[in-house]
Amino acid sequence: MSIADSTIRPAGILDGTRVEELRGQVETILEGSTSTVLIDLEETTFIDSSGLGALVSTLKSVRAANRKLYFCSPNAQIKMVFELSGMDQAFEVFDSRDAFEQEMLSLTA
Repeated sequence: MSIADSTIRPAGILDGTRVEELRGQVETILEGSTSTVLIDLEETTFIDSSGLGALVSTLKSVRAANRKLYFCSPNAQIKMVFELSGMDQAFEVFDSRDAFEQEMLSLTA
């Protein structure tokens, strides 16, 4: 399974109406053999408290499966939510998809 197969790309607002969709995508990825899950936030415009809760739940699920969870491309609002909630300390966040891919390449080199 490639990293493209283990990438989730939520678009628009990540709120309570989108939480089940996100959980389903994570479960599908965790059924595979990938060691990493990437949530690419490039097209996500806003995250509310239920969306943040879903991301925390996702982190717990991924860790329980002995996998790694990464985030990339958050906008300024999402970065602020992560910082204000303290989740910037728990989440591994990259400014861009390219930065994430460079880090993954350096880990395998």
